[in-house]
Amino acid sequence: MELEDARRFYAEEVRAVANLQNEALADAFARVRREDYLGPGPWQIATPDSWQDRTQGSPAGEGYRTTPDADPRHLYHNVLVAIDAARRLNNGQPASLATWLDALELRRGERVVHVGCGVGYYTAIIAETVGPEGHVTGVELDPELAARARANLAHLRHVEVIEADGGEYDAGAADAVFVNAGATHPRAVWLERLNEGGRLILPLTIAKSQDEGGGGFMLKLMREGDAYEARFISPVSIFPCVGSRDEELNRRLREAMMRGNFASVRSLRRDAHEPAADCWFHGEGFCLSQLQPTPEQV
Repeated sequence: MELEDARRFYAEEVRAVANLQNEALADAFARVRREDYLGPGPWQIATPDSWQDRTQGSPAGEGYRTTPDADPRHLYHNVLVAIDAARRLNNGQPASLATWLDALELRRGERVVHVGCGVGYYTAIIAETVGPEGHVTGVELDPELAARARANLAHLRHVEVIEADGGEYDAGAADAVFVNAGATHPRAVWLERLNEGGRLILPLTIAKSQDEGGGGFMLKLMREGDAYEARFISPVSIFPCVGSRDEELNRRLREAMMRGNFASVRSLRRDAHEPAADCWFHGEGFCLSQLQPTPEQV
């Protein structure tokens, strides 16, 4: 199979697995060259049982297989590819990322912020989807990853990469914010900079400690005036969003997840109120609520 055919087959497989509705997003998976972002091969591919290595404390670097050579066609499958195997840091699984980006409802010409952009592959997918009329800001805290992303994305004039804490950095008004690292709560700057109709997708996760990966669920928020619709999308296991985790909120979120009833969440409230029966996950300055969104909740 020729490389271009492999890219198209890969995009069609991602489309089928993720049930993509956004045609521009599906095309982006065929157009963006994954090998340009992951460095020279051979590459390390996560094995199906790699989750056991994370949970059972196996030595760093286990849970991967190495491709037999540097043929880029090895990358055009729905697989996790190591960015830093020693830290078990991977370029996310394509179908999972595609599902979440599809839920972000990206449109041509939009302004997007990508928090935790890693080496920039999915930032490039976003940039291809919104086109040169749009603008994408990738934010990455890790200096080495930020430098790699900046170099990888230098050919795209409508993309910038900022080395910063993604929970603190103000990238300006945005139509969409995609957070690609696990947080215990939505940060104020993510919410306040959303335009009318803007969408925010982030992983709400619980973890044993603040500096290790955890599991949880992807949350989608949509701004309508001063109110925010909320719903959960899918489960997730992901690296932590450093600076966007809180031990007490981790405990409360764990309790909320143990109770379940995820489908009951309807809105994110930012008004001051006491915890009540309709509060699914109550924090300081925010609350995931079972009430329908109203302006009075802000």
